[in-house]
Amino acid sequence: MPLLGYIQNMVFLSVPLGKLVRGVSRLRGGGSALPGLVVEKIDPGFMRRTLSTLPHGVAVVSGTNGKTTTTKMVVELLESQGLKVFTNRTGSNFTRGVAAALLGEVDWRGRLDADVAVLELDEAHAVHFVNSVPPRYCLLLNVLRDQLDRFGEIDKTAQLLQHIAAKTTGTVVLNREDPRVARIADTLTGQDVRYFGLDDSLLATFPNDDEMRAAPGSPAPAGLPAKPPADVVLRKVGADSAEFEYDGGTVTTAMKLRGVYNIFNAAAALTLARSICGGGAATTNHETLLHALSQVAPAFGRGESLTVDGQPLDLVLVKNPSGFRLGLKSFPAGGYATMIAINDNYADGRDMSWLWDVEFDSLRDGGVDTLTGSRAYDMALRLQYDEVPVGAVDTDIPDALAAFIREGQGKPKRIFCTYTAMLAIRRELSKITTVEVVS
Repeated sequence: MPLLGYIQNMVFLSVPLGKLVRGVSRLRGGGSALPGLVVEKIDPGFMRRTLSTLPHGVAVVSGTNGKTTTTKMVVELLESQGLKVFTNRTGSNFTRGVAAALLGEVDWRGRLDADVAVLELDEAHAVHFVNSVPPRYCLLLNVLRDQLDRFGEIDKTAQLLQHIAAKTTGTVVLNREDPRVARIADTLTGQDVRYFGLDDSLLATFPNDDEMRAAPGSPAPAGLPAKPPADVVLRKVGADSAEFEYDGGTVTTAMKLRGVYNIFNAAAALTLARSICGGGAATTNHETLLHALSQVAPAFGRGESLTVDGQPLDLVLVKNPSGFRLGLKSFPAGGYATMIAINDNYADGRDMSWLWDVEFDSLRDGGVDTLTGSRAYDMALRLQYDEVPVGAVDTDIPDALAAFIREGQGKPKRIFCTYTAMLAIRRELSKITTVEVVS
């Protein structure tokens, strides 16, 4: 049967061919997902066949905000427990990005030396992934208005996350404080459901999407169901520490991560890591777990701090109203030169009207030194309405960044940026300082 033989040969050759494409694309300086696209086309069962051999299975991390940093935390927590972890470190959270990352880790026969896979996946692409590779675990972070030009109404995003949970064969970890995520539990049958949550004193810091859109002073909806107990609760956030509650006690740990949103995601990461390790003291070394958490550095662009001309330069990714609000709250403007870079490319979301749902009052005293990106003038108009002084406006990111650094010599700097603007800024900064390479 020549057709069957042809198919078998293509499957046999898929890994060597994919590795060859990966090597060529790396030599040309990009195309990290291209090898994954090639192997998907010639061997659609590659990911399922490879990942099904892992002793602890697959864990999927998804949601609107925080996927990259949370995935990084989970990986480092599991590694602290002696597990070999495969993850899509390239930052490509589409299925072909996972396939491309696999090609970099498997041997020439397609075998993966790992105990567990922890994968960050875009909400829509996660649906396709779990249809092919049902995960043993999933962690669903939040549902916020982000890229509605792609996903439509926010409830559509919640439906995507619900599908991920339904396909999960073991444990589903949910954000107790996001009603759209928490309600997913009511649709599940057979899965073990665990929650991460907040102390009541912190709830106002993390408004859900409905609360952000409500008029100031609006009363809370009546008749809300009682919240379920959480496996891990974030109790307090300090300048460089955090307090968590689990197993009936509280623990305080130092944190390298900056930003209150990252610390809340640490509670999510702890919950998933404890689930994978078995949760109890008998199977988890909590001292090494907390030490590992204290050492996690921000993922690239997510509160990442670089050094330029002897001064810190912070990169803060902003994608939606909640993320920008929390970024402004987590990184006070005082004493910093500030730049905002807003692009509207596909990966950013084309609809930038969400900028009008962010209050920029905290920037009023010091102003914003530089605005850049394809939507720099939209940002300038938005700041004008909040009476925030603006210095230069230049849509060309390399030119604007060079001027911002030159004119801000001797001052620490902070840049709030959308995703593709962040990538462009990191490329320019790599020419003058040490920048973590993500490949």
